[in-house]
Amino acid sequence: MSRYEDDDGWKPYVPVAERRRQAARAADRLAQKGQTVSPVVIKGSKIANTFWGKAWCDNLERYSDYSNRLPRGRTYVRNGSVVDLQISPGAVTALVSGSSLYRVAVNVTAVPKTHWHAVCTDCAGAIDSVVELLEGRFSKAVMARLCQEKTGLFPRPAEIKFRCSCPDWASMCKHVAAVLYGIGARLDDRPELLFAMRNVDQQDLIASAGEGMAKQRKGPAAAKVLESRDLSEIFGIDIAESPVKPGRRRRNSPK
Repeated sequence: MSRYEDDDGWKPYVPVAERRRQAARAADRLAQKGQTVSPVVIKGSKIANTFWGKAWCDNLERYSDYSNRLPRGRTYVRNGSVVDLQISPGAVTALVSGSSLYRVAVNVTAVPKTHWHAVCTDCAGAIDSVVELLEGRFSKAVMARLCQEKTGLFPRPAEIKFRCSCPDWASMCKHVAAVLYGIGARLDDRPELLFAMRNVDQQDLIASAGEGMAKQRKGPAAAKVLESRDLSEIFGIDIAESPVKPGRRRRNSPK
C-alpha cells in the first residue's frame, strides 16, 4: 500500500472518495448522538460564489502569514472534510475529518468600538434606503466599505487565534486552513454571520443610516414659504382663508 507523509507522520494513503465517506460517517455518528452538525458542502469547483464568500477568501489570501498552508486547506474543504462548522460571537468551532476526527477552534477578536463607529459612519453616507438595509440588502458601496482591507470587518492575522487537536507542529495546520475557507463558504449563504463573528451589532448600521437621513430632512427656508395670497396670484385661483376664531380680527381687515 502506498504511503504519504502527513502532518502527524507517515500514514497510508487515503483516496479522496474514501475521505469523503469517512467525513459523512463521522457526521452521521454525531447526528445519532443528538449533536446538531452543519457540514461545509462545496458545490462545483469554487469554494465561494457570492460577494461575501469571495471577499472573505480573497482577504485570507492577501496575508503572507497563511500562504504556505492555505492550498492544503482548500483541498480539504473541497473534499467535504469539514464535518461541522459553527459560527458564534467571536468564535468558530469545527470538526475536520483527516486521519482522525480533529477539533478546530478559531477565536476572532471583537472589532474595537472606535473602529466599528468609523465603519458605521462611513457606511451611513452610502446607504440609500433603511428598508433595504433592514432586509439585509447592501449597496455595492456599503459592501466594499465593510470588506476593505484592514479597515473593514475582515480580521487581520493578529486578530485570529486558532488551535487544532491534531499533532501538527505548524502554527496553522491544513485542518485550520480548511475551516478558514469553510467560513467563506458559509458566508455565501449567511453573510450576517460576519457581524456575529466580529461581535458587532448589525442594527448599528441601521441606526447610523437613520440619523444620516434625518439630518438631510430639513424644513424649507422661511424665504421659500409662499403665503396664500402669493399662490392665488401665481395660479389665478381663489384660495379660501382659514376661518377666524371668535373675538379675533383678520389681519388687514377693515375696522
